[in-house]
Amino acid sequence: MNSSEKNDATAPCEFMDNLNLLRQTYFFSSFPLETLKVIAYLCAREKFKKGLALFNQNEDDGQAFLVIDGKARLEREDDGKMTVIRECHAGEFLGGLTLLGGRHRLFSLIAVEDTTCLIIHREKFTKAIKQFPDIMPKILKAVVDNISTWEERFLTERAEECGGCLEKLGVSLV
Repeated sequence: MNSSEKNDATAPCEFMDNLNLLRQTYFFSSFPLETLKVIAYLCAREKFKKGLALFNQNEDDGQAFLVIDGKARLEREDDGKMTVIRECHAGEFLGGLTLLGGRHRLFSLIAVEDTTCLIIHREKFTKAIKQFPDIMPKILKAVVDNISTWEERFLTERAEECGGCLEKLGVSLV
């Protein structure tokens, strides 16, 4: 059975697991239960073997990923030089902005151990948004809050070692 096939006996349990995972994710946590149920139904689980790319730099795959288990490495290639940005662990949600519109990836995400993700595709998410248009302000608030929290954390934890990078901050000012 490939990763997109579901065993009918486990489908209700997996649906409930997906629903609970979404409820704990900043992007979805303020959505009404009815909306979350639709999105949980539209999600798919996929397993990635160690070494496989979940997504690649410069591609627009239109997918957001919630890491369920395992670990993946976020990396970026510039002028033939690969830079590891950080590792992503269970509970991390990546690609929320991808759900809102087409955009090529700035990074690649590579499984460093067998990794399972909950995936939602932009097309499916867009259909859900059309069904529940009142959630758009909640999405924007979640994105803005996440950007502000990230920038505050960066300033608190990394400002001293950053050197000249502070002048490039201000994402929360956009």
